[in-house]
Amino acid sequence: MHLDPIQLRVLGSLIEKEITTPENYPLSLNALINACNQRSSRDPVLDLTEDEVRQALHSLEDVALVTTIHDARVPKYEHRIRTVLNLRRDETAVLCLLMLRGPQTQGELRSRADRLYPFDDLAAVQSTLERLATRPTSSESGENPTGPLTTILPRQPGSREARYAHLLGDQPHPTPQREPVGTETLTAVNPDSALGQRLALMEAEIASLTSALKDIQARVHLLESNR
Repeated sequence: MHLDPIQLRVLGSLIEKEITTPENYPLSLNALINACNQRSSRDPVLDLTEDEVRQALHSLEDVALVTTIHDARVPKYEHRIRTVLNLRRDETAVLCLLMLRGPQTQGELRSRADRLYPFDDLAAVQSTLERLATRPTSSESGENPTGPLTTILPRQPGSREARYAHLLGDQPHPTPQREPVGTETLTAVNPDSALGQRLALMEAEIASLTSALKDIQARVHLLESNR
């Protein structure tokens, strides 16, 4: 199974809306387009056309991950990923987040999963990720396994936590986040080293100067108000 970014966005949006707005599920084509292109809880934000979403739906139907409901005034669509991949609710929630927002840390997954599945703590998230990463292949199980569905990514320079990604297809390219100047260098400095002690001293001096400047500004303001 190898899904492209548009197929992943369509599938992830169907999963999310089934859980968060069950009263409006299954989704019509227009509702699905809006879900795919919404500005919140999406990274990257996309602007998919009707033709792109419709084509993705057809390809997902070909692999039985989506089905069409025809007993309404307009066709509506629902996913079948839990049945096809034999997923638990917590596993479905994690895969949904990874499809919609790209690689994430355990902490990010837990905080963003509130509406999808209430994880008690980080250990519960880790347990779910481990189950998804160690799923058997078809030669090891008689059910409908697909092999591992998640993986841990190499830790980025200056990053304290590892990120996890799905293995369902191409990874989306998240919007780059600009780090404050010097953040990567500071996080790598040992606070007990000579450089670390110098940085701590500089931070203390800056805080002292900032406090003194605020005091001067307050006195000037008081003098001007008494004139």
